[in-house]
Amino acid sequence: MTQDIFPSPTVLALCSALLFAVGVQVHNLGLRYTDSRTGTLISILASALFYWSLSPWFLQRSYWLTSAVVLFIVIGLFRPFLSANLALAGIRHLGPTLSSTLASTAPLFGALFAVLILDESMTPALLVGTVAIVSGIVILTYRGNTPSSWPVWALGLPIGAAVLRALAHALTKLGLNVVPDPLFAGLVGYTVSLTIALIAGSGKTDRFFTHLKWTPGLLWFFLGGLINGVSIWSLNTALQTGTVVSVVPIVAVSPVLSFFLGYFVFRRETFTFRIIITMLLVVPGVIMIASAN
Repeated sequence: MTQDIFPSPTVLALCSALLFAVGVQVHNLGLRYTDSRTGTLISILASALFYWSLSPWFLQRSYWLTSAVVLFIVIGLFRPFLSANLALAGIRHLGPTLSSTLASTAPLFGALFAVLILDESMTPALLVGTVAIVSGIVILTYRGNTPSSWPVWALGLPIGAAVLRALAHALTKLGLNVVPDPLFAGLVGYTVSLTIALIAGSGKTDRFFTHLKWTPGLLWFFLGGLINGVSIWSLNTALQTGTVVSVVPIVAVSPVLSFFLGYFVFRRETFTFRIIITMLLVVPGVIMIASAN
C-alpha cells in the first residue's frame, strides 16, 4: 500500500540527499551568528515540532505498545543530538563540503552494521569501496609541507557523525519492519533527542528560553531543522519501501550536491585538486559499498 502512495525508494532517497545538502548549507549560515550547541537545540526543536504538528493525522496508540518504540528511542539517544553536534562542529572546522564528504563514509559503517544487525554478507565490491574510501581520506589528511587551515583532530567529528548515522539506518530499518510508519520513527527519535538536548543544557535551558531572541542565526537553524525533519521523513520512507543497500548509496551523493550548492548558490566553495580527488574516490567508494549485496 505504501509503495502505491509514495514515490520509489530511489526518488525518495534523492530527495533526502538534496534536502540534507540544503540543510548543511543553511546550518552553515546560522553558524555565522551563534554557536553550534545553541543552533543544534533550535534545529532539533524545529524538527520535533514538525513531527508533532503532523501527529494527529498518523499517530496511533497501538504504536506505543510495540518493540519498535524501543529501537526508535535508542536512535533518539544519539541521533540527531549527538550526531548533529559532531556534524555541525565538523562544518565549523572543515567547511560544509569537506565535512559532508567525510560524513558520506556512513555507508562504510552501515555495511558493517548491516553484517552484524541485518545479516548481510561481505562482497568484493565492499572491499574495493573500502580501499577507495581509505585512499580518499589519506589524500585528504596528508598535509605535506603545506599548512592547512583545519586541525587533524577535526576529521573525527564528521566521521563520528557518520558512524552514528549508519547505526541509526540499521536500527530504523529494524523498527520499520515492526511499525511501518516513517513519521512515527521520526517523531519518537526527535522527541527523545530533544529531551536529551534539554537535559544536556540543564541549568541554562530556562534562562535560554526566557531570554530567547530570534536572531538571524536562530532563524537559519530553525529553518534547517524543518528541512532536516522532512529529509529524515523522506529517508525513513525510502528505507521502509526499499532496502538499506539500495537507499544509502543514493543518499550518499549529498556531499556532491552540497558542493554544487556551495559553489553556484552560496558562492563560498572553490575547486581544489585535493577536494576533487577526495570526492572522486570517496563518493564512488561509498556507492560501491552501499550497493554491495
